Amino acid sequence: MTVVMTDRIQMADTDDMSSDELFELLERAIPEGLKAEIVGGGIFVSPQRNTHWFITMKLITALIKRFGEDVLATSDVRVDFPGDRNAFCPDVVKFSADAAEDERGRFRYKDVEFVAEVISRGTAQNDYGKKREAYAAAGVPVYLIVDPYTRKCLVLTEPEGDRYREEVTVKFGDPVDLSGTIVDMVIPTDKFPHD
Repeated sequence: MTVVMTDRIQMADTDDMSSDELFELLERAIPEGLKAEIVGGGIFVSPQRNTHWFITMKLITALIKRFGEDVLATSDVRVDFPGDRNAFCPDVVKFSADAAEDERGRFRYKDVEFVAEVISRGTAQNDYGKKREAYAAAGVPVYLIVDPYTRKCLVLTEPEGDRYREEVTVKFGDPVDLSGTIVDMVIPTDKFPHD
């Protein structure tokens, strides 16, 4: 794998680098406004679009309404998941109420109760593929994929191995009913923007 630095042309062989070393390199190379993740050892960089952010904001707002102002929820913050260099920055992640940061200042994947990814065209294959497998393998109880291109949400629950046993598709406009799951909430989608 090769990364090109933007301040001057430098080539770095990243095959033997840890996720920490890769993120240090990315922090110097990637300008603000772009999101970088490591998925299966590959580096993926994508811009933040208005549609993407507005959906993310609505999801975070729904979590705050359900769990209160002190909910442990983040957006675009690194969490290391099982697998080959899987350092994801989920669009929305909710941690258990008793979760605590580790010695590096990061939350552990074992404390994740809910993850939502909003599809971007260039990285959709990760959200529907490698991330789906990694979230299941990590035991994430609820994984929500929001796709503004198809105007649908995919709700994945009951992880087993690297798969989810239950999946439900919900059209934009219909509520995403997570009653009976660990987050026990309903997310309205009627105001989700789309492309």
